[in-house]
Amino acid sequence: MRIALSQITTGPDPAANLALVREQTHRAAEAGAALVAFPEATMACFGTRLGPVAEPLDGPWATEVRRIAREAGVVVVAGMFTPAADGRVTNTLLATGPGVEAAYDKIHLYDAFGFTESATVAAGSEVVTIEVDGARVGLATCYDVRFPELFRAHADAGAVLTLLPASWGDGPGKRDQWELLVRARALDATLWVAAVDQADPVASGRAVPPKTPGGIGHSAVVGPDGTVRQRLGAAPGLLLAEVELAEVESVRKVVPVLANRRLRA
Repeated sequence: MRIALSQITTGPDPAANLALVREQTHRAAEAGAALVAFPEATMACFGTRLGPVAEPLDGPWATEVRRIAREAGVVVVAGMFTPAADGRVTNTLLATGPGVEAAYDKIHLYDAFGFTESATVAAGSEVVTIEVDGARVGLATCYDVRFPELFRAHADAGAVLTLLPASWGDGPGKRDQWELLVRARALDATLWVAAVDQADPVASGRAVPPKTPGGIGHSAVVGPDGTVRQRLGAAPGLLLAEVELAEVESVRKVVPVLANRRLRA
């Protein structure tokens, strides 16, 4: 399966960010991708007041993403914010396109490194997978990468690939952690991990407020054996990758960590 990861820098204006989604989706489709994944906070970057921009899944922003996916004939996965019942918002991944309509609400909130996502964002609770071209695909978001049980839950649900949109916070050691954690999660669950981060805002000529997770780039596709197959740098870019789904089965035969587990949730 050919996939695309769109490493972009989004701003506070949802309409302007939609224009990026449209352009990148059509580029991915022209390159033969069945799926294109965008970062967390594609709708509006962190540092924006999220309450005023949040919309329900049947609102105009998500509706336009559906139209873009339908016109291009590819599955689009993009981060947005939806209203939560308690007045906060939910950090949501919209997955839409041919034969796909689903949403994943980020389970693990980024209350770390001086940032308190839970102050404005309500946590999700459901593991979500989708099916693209006959392949089961798990959905995770950013800080979720620190919790291997979610990726194993994807594998238990039949997933051979997990998509990981992110807006990774910068700081000492954070790039090393990003790259290590993405590879580790692929090994934990012996599946492909496609991690798409916001591009480094500095590379796009934008400043980021202190302690705000604005992205560092370095999106990557990692095989089920933990090896990095393709990677971007810090600047915006579109990564196209061939994901050999049969490789998951062969790796699991050699290293059957899922079958050898003694403790399960």
